Amino acid sequence: MSTVRVAINGYGTIGKRVADAVDAQDDMEVVGVTKTGPSFGCEMAVRKNFDIYCTSDDPDMIASFESSPFKCKGGLKDLLSISDVVIDCSPGKMGAENLGKYQDAGVKSIFQGGEKHSLTGLSYTSCANHSENYGAETTRVVSCNTTGLSRTLVPLYEHCGSLKVECTMIRRAADPGDSKKGPINAIKPVLKVPSHHGPDVMTVKPEIEINSLAVAVPTTIMHVHAIIADLPEGHGLSTESVIEMWKSSPRVIVMNGEGNRITTTAEVMEMARDIGRKWGDLHEIFVWEDGVRLMGNRLYYFQAIHQESDVIPENIDCVRALMEIEKNWQKSVKKTDDAISSYYNI
Repeated sequence: MSTVRVAINGYGTIGKRVADAVDAQDDMEVVGVTKTGPSFGCEMAVRKNFDIYCTSDDPDMIASFESSPFKCKGGLKDLLSISDVVIDCSPGKMGAENLGKYQDAGVKSIFQGGEKHSLTGLSYTSCANHSENYGAETTRVVSCNTTGLSRTLVPLYEHCGSLKVECTMIRRAADPGDSKKGPINAIKPVLKVPSHHGPDVMTVKPEIEINSLAVAVPTTIMHVHAIIADLPEGHGLSTESVIEMWKSSPRVIVMNGEGNRITTTAEVMEMARDIGRKWGDLHEIFVWEDGVRLMGNRLYYFQAIHQESDVIPENIDCVRALMEIEKNWQKSVKKTDDAISSYYNI
């Protein structure tokens, strides 16, 4: 198959990362990114040689670029006309309007976890349901938290055949660059019970029985999950074998917290910077080895999620599923991760 032409609609926190990840692959290319108007993000796109388009087809919005140093090649319709698939990284709740535009243009589409499953009727994470998304017209890459839960729970389910899970999501209040949100000096419980995070796992792996609670805390660095999973009788696992299972699972990092002096999310992200990750990103889920304990049939563990980056490689694998490039999810994951690592010389 020829190189897949990928449009990025929205070049912000997620969009700029997705664009770089697409650019790293040898079977796809970025044909353009969109911005609402001239901004520093346009400067970043220019440095990467990404063509800039406007998120709208409104002539006035397109004209706003004319007095800037950035060349706008047209509106969203123009970008879609040269694309095979669009990765929608626009702000949440714009999905229904955008989906109609993508369908009218005859372009396949991938949305992010800020949109509801009902928008597409299909959701995606590589380890759970890559094959179910193969050849689909539109889907939704699940949220950072759902992605993180899937990466550690799906291997457990595949071994055990059934799984009942309760988890508490300790959520960052905002992304580092978002100064408009809080709380600043409070812990804010999410009073919708269950929170959407656990049930969202069931959109990609409905066989896992899971519920969740969530609280927002005044940090911007990472999310932390406190997870209790009930395994069936005769599961044949031990604490050590569970740890080994995760160590051999893609996009999961298992490290001893006390032994490596990485006992907090701040230290996890410092490690990501130390190993040379751009933006200090950590695409993998971080599990504290010394926080894992299997007692009979009940498994306890903690994991940390870098909300800005864990879904990025998932978008790349999702392109391969929709465009029918690679049906084997493990092969796609390896290709994606190897290309990203080489791109940044990690």
